[in-house]
Amino acid sequence: MNKLFSHINIKNLELKNRIVMAPMCMVMADEKGYAKDWHEIHYATRAIGGTGLIILEATAVESRGRIKDGDLGIWDNSHIEGLSKIVNSSKALGAKVGIQLAHAGRKCTAKSETIIAPSPIAFDDSYSTPEEMTKDDIKAVINSFKEGARRANEAGFDAIEIHGAHGYLINEFLSPLTNKRRDEYGGSLENRTKFLIEIIKEVKTVWPENKPIILRVSGEEYAESGNHPEDLVNIINLVKNEGIDIINVSSGGVVPADIDIYPGYQVTFAEKIKKGTELPVIAGGLITEPEMAEEILKNNRADFIFLGRELLRNPYWPLEAAKKLNQDIEWPYPYRRAKI
Repeated sequence: MNKLFSHINIKNLELKNRIVMAPMCMVMADEKGYAKDWHEIHYATRAIGGTGLIILEATAVESRGRIKDGDLGIWDNSHIEGLSKIVNSSKALGAKVGIQLAHAGRKCTAKSETIIAPSPIAFDDSYSTPEEMTKDDIKAVINSFKEGARRANEAGFDAIEIHGAHGYLINEFLSPLTNKRRDEYGGSLENRTKFLIEIIKEVKTVWPENKPIILRVSGEEYAESGNHPEDLVNIINLVKNEGIDIINVSSGGVVPADIDIYPGYQVTFAEKIKKGTELPVIAGGLITEPEMAEEILKNNRADFIFLGRELLRNPYWPLEAAKKLNQDIEWPYPYRRAKI
């Protein structure tokens, strides 16, 4: 058995393989964040293709939390119906489905929205300067994550992922590059982590204990005075006992940076975080070959492999990967001729 196609259980989440579809903004929702038929087809296609866990794109817990107009929303009960259709279609086709709960913070470019952040610092000259969040703003956003988790459970998702990466709101609190607050939410690493801890605690009041919570992090911020893998280990160790089950390791997005990207460029960050936190990790970054994915797993550098652009190019990558690795898996019955 190739490890890429081995089963794994995290709480009540049983996955048929270690292949994870990374959250990728599709910018296809309507102006109020509602899912369309397009989303249902898009995700169901990856389920047919054999992906074990599909994580829906960044889904805003507030209207002002959208990265762009066209992002999915989960800030209102009326969003549940459209999201449920995505879940039901993909699960019926053999995948498990999670959703990334997100807030863009200072990187919101949606029209007619108030931009908020821990500190009034713009990402760059092309972005608006955000308003510094008041204590009431902080409470409101924490509650919006709680309500987003409640709606996600009602929609039938198997897991939620809290988006703490890529320079969006939670990451803005965690990073010394973007958090210049002088109150209990800024300064020390422990204070900068307080916002995330409070979100997790509130989410846990409505999210079932038997369903896992994933935390996505930027394992490297590519700036000398920013967070590095060792800092993320310390942050995760502060929050993991609040109810984090899996860490999804990405990088960058906090400040403009010139990043040298190549196949597997983020895997070492995941490896350090796995070792330092003793939590299961999802690793990825321009991974396209099943042999490379297998190496990462077999050498215990990660527990899952996320694919992004590769699954956009080829939604049937898992089926082809099994063939390349001589792994006998069940193909969708109508596609059985292609297995030969």
